[in-house]
Amino acid sequence: MQKINKNSWYKQWTLLPIFFVLILITIFAKRLADVSIDNSPSYIPTVLINTPIPNINLPPLPNRGSKLTSDDLKKEISLLNFWGSWCVACVMEHPILMKIAEQKIIPIHGIAWRDAPQNSIKWLEKNGDPYSLIGQDPNSKAAIAFGVTGAPETFIIGDDGVILYKHTGPISEKVWKEKFLPLISKYR
Repeated sequence: MQKINKNSWYKQWTLLPIFFVLILITIFAKRLADVSIDNSPSYIPTVLINTPIPNINLPPLPNRGSKLTSDDLKKEISLLNFWGSWCVACVMEHPILMKIAEQKIIPIHGIAWRDAPQNSIKWLEKNGDPYSLIGQDPNSKAAIAFGVTGAPETFIIGDDGVILYKHTGPISEKVWKEKFLPLISKYR
């Protein structure tokens, strides 16, 4: 019968927590480095930048004008905003969208994502309606085509129908001034 050396077993397992701590330090250092060079940890890249928009043909909200199609997004540079009445972050973002619409800086088109039409209409009546056109996407077909991961998400679409920029999360005043406005000016 062979004796188990307790010291060698103990030494092997004491290295495991040290290894785990080193991995965590590396992850946190990477996150801090990303933030310090203005790469938000919540940034989700997309392969759709500089590609034509997906083909969409979405019905409008009841009594809300015409449907939203890919052709509508090719007329002029515009914003395309995925939102829902169920979305808490959309409430945070909404005042800036209203301000943009009031200033007539750029048309904003909306896609009511995974929302019942009556809920979308009530939400717009309560909070205001910044959208030129709104399409319904109850089954996420447009959201999947655009690679949407959550609401709100906003795209800058060029007048040629090419996706110029994608922003995940609510648009703040700072993001509007530092990211959106320079890009809109560049592509006008």
